[in-house]
Amino acid sequence: MRPEVYRFFADLVQKHSGIVLKEEKAYLIESRLRELARALNYRDVNQLYQVASKRLTPQLRDDIIEAMTTNETYFFRDQHPFEALRKEVIPELKKLRAREKELRFWSAAASTGQEAYSLAMLIHEYFPDLLSWRIQILATDISREALKKGEKGAYSQIEVNRGLPVTFLVKYFKQNGSKWVVNEKLRRMIIFRKLNLVDPLPPTLGKFDVVFCRYVLIYFSQEVKAKVLQNIAKVMKPKGYLFLGATESPQGMPAGFKRKVIGRTICYQWEG
Repeated sequence: MRPEVYRFFADLVQKHSGIVLKEEKAYLIESRLRELARALNYRDVNQLYQVASKRLTPQLRDDIIEAMTTNETYFFRDQHPFEALRKEVIPELKKLRAREKELRFWSAAASTGQEAYSLAMLIHEYFPDLLSWRIQILATDISREALKKGEKGAYSQIEVNRGLPVTFLVKYFKQNGSKWVVNEKLRRMIIFRKLNLVDPLPPTLGKFDVVFCRYVLIYFSQEVKAKVLQNIAKVMKPKGYLFLGATESPQGMPAGFKRKVIGRTICYQWEG
C-alpha cells in the first residue's frame, strides 16, 4: 500500500471514529479495504482510494469505517465484572434507587450484543424482583452491521460456546436451525442504537446507573480517550458505576470518578 493511500484512510478513520491505525497496521487496512473494494465492485484498494479521495459520500465514508471496525466480543466477557455487578453493584443500586424503581445500563461499545444480553440474563437470573422496575439496557455501537446482528439476537454455536453457561443457553435461548436465538423477554429489555463515542452525546441519551465502556478506549488516542470519558461523566447518575476493559488505563479519567476494587474488578463510581 502506497504511503499516501495508507495516510488517507488512516486519517479518515481517525477523524470520524477516533480509531488510531498506526503504520504497522497498514496491512490490516489493506486487507479489510480489499474486501470492501470487491463488495463495491471496485478493481482494488487503489481504485477505492481514487473514488473516496475525489468524492467521499456519507455512505462510502460509513462503509470504510465499518470495514475498519473490530467487532470482538463474547458473552460474560472476563466474568469478574459481572460478578462485581451481582455481588455488590446492583444490590447497592437497588437500595439507592428504591424510590425511583428504575435502573439504566449502557453497553457503550456493544458490537453484536453479547454484553447487553449478558446484563439482561444477569438481572433475570439473580434479581427477578427488579423485573417489576423500569429496567433499560442501551446497546450502542458505530457499526450498523454489528447492531443489526445484535437486534436479531441470533448466534452461532461457536458464539454461544464463548462465555455462555450451558444452563443459560437452555433457559434463555431457543435453537432455530444452526442459530441460537435470544428469547423475547431479554430482547425487550434492550434498545440498540447507532452512536459514535467521539461525537457529543445526544441529550436524548439520558442518565445511567451502570456504563460498560470496555475494550474500545484502547483504539483511541489519549486526547480522544479523555474526551470520551468526559462525555460519559456527563451521563452518569450519582453513585453510578463505570466499567472499563481489564487492559485499559484510566488515564484521562475525570476527577469525579472514585476508583473502587470489587474482588478482581477495578471500576469507577461517580461521586460528581
